[in-house]
Amino acid sequence: MNRSPIIPLIVAAAVALGQAGCSSPGLPKRLANGGSTIKEMTFSEDVAFLQNHVEVITLGQGERQPQVAIVPAYQGRVMTSTVGGNEAPSHGWINYDLIASGKLGPHINAFGGEDRFWLGPEGGQFSIFFKKDDPFDLEHWQTPAVIDTMPYEVTSKTDSEVSFRHEAKIKNYSDTAFSLRIDRTVRLFDRSRIGEMLGTVLPEGVRAVAYETENVLTNTGEAAWTKQGGLLSVWILGMYKHSAETTVLVPYVEGDEAELGPIVNADYFGTVPAERLRVADGVIRFSGDGQYRSKIGLTPQRAKPVLGSYDATRQLLTLVQYTKLEGATDYVNSMWELQDEPFKGDVVNSYNDGPPSSGAKPLGPFYELESSSPALALKPGESATHIHRTIHLKGDETVVRDLGQVILGAVD
Repeated sequence: MNRSPIIPLIVAAAVALGQAGCSSPGLPKRLANGGSTIKEMTFSEDVAFLQNHVEVITLGQGERQPQVAIVPAYQGRVMTSTVGGNEAPSHGWINYDLIASGKLGPHINAFGGEDRFWLGPEGGQFSIFFKKDDPFDLEHWQTPAVIDTMPYEVTSKTDSEVSFRHEAKIKNYSDTAFSLRIDRTVRLFDRSRIGEMLGTVLPEGVRAVAYETENVLTNTGEAAWTKQGGLLSVWILGMYKHSAETTVLVPYVEGDEAELGPIVNADYFGTVPAERLRVADGVIRFSGDGQYRSKIGLTPQRAKPVLGSYDATRQLLTLVQYTKLEGATDYVNSMWELQDEPFKGDVVNSYNDGPPSSGAKPLGPFYELESSSPALALKPGESATHIHRTIHLKGDETVVRDLGQVILGAVD
């Protein structure tokens, strides 16, 4: 269920780390001097760095106000955000080396970012990352340009919202052709809306930033998308800064495995050590320390429409809410093989970065929170929408931890 035996982060790591070293002239001064990115880089520093290489759109105005930074050239990707304006910490992980190099890799370009638009499935007979009859291995794996290198056109913009559009044609492993249009809107919310989103009162002393991406996929071709030929899904992935005290928290539907299936899929890269993955009392606790490459996922029977993380070193609670359609059970399977069940994939995932092998360098490190739409059987002219919302809450440790307990059921 989306269990790639060796997903292409290894390739991305080689590309990102091999193209540019820490002495790259395009790097921020602190990084060029070997500085840490954990607490040093502010939102304004990240925006300035990005502006040296690509166009950046920022949403949000005013001193110490929430802001987000978006790059049209990276598929309208939300690169980073802040709860408090230019000089406050920046929350998104950014691949400074790759961006500063000005080069593109052969398989993937992992620029980073808190919310990037992807399409699934990655593997299987309906994969859009492998050509027909190619083996499922790293050498033949290729991220489609539509979700990797193609810029998206800006169609409208205000201080709190920006919209993008892109049209493309792609083929899957079974040689099914898809004509599609992507309409993507990034929307920054006022503080007054955040309590409503959380279903609880947002304490006065807690600083917050909340934004969502509304991702609309339209079948612009003349043929319907069917299970027989393969279906696509919208897949949103967020990359965040790790810490030794970051715990990913995923609430799950409790119940008998005979009825609902396994609680968590955790065998993407082999068994996750027990101290890194705990399942109890309706909450999955998964390490986001960036030190051990591992990944988990939940099926539609087990997933709830919220997941998140708590970073005790920053007193930062991160929440993700997403569109989870009631009754939907068909989700694309990205396992790298010809599949018996191509529509039994995961709804949400979390990835923790780390060395791909002993002595090797990690890609980041970072950790990810991900969500997917159902498999989309769209008729000509028909559209489907997947919303992925990110909320960061920062403040007094006790207050933020209490919010995490209320919303996610745990904080550690």
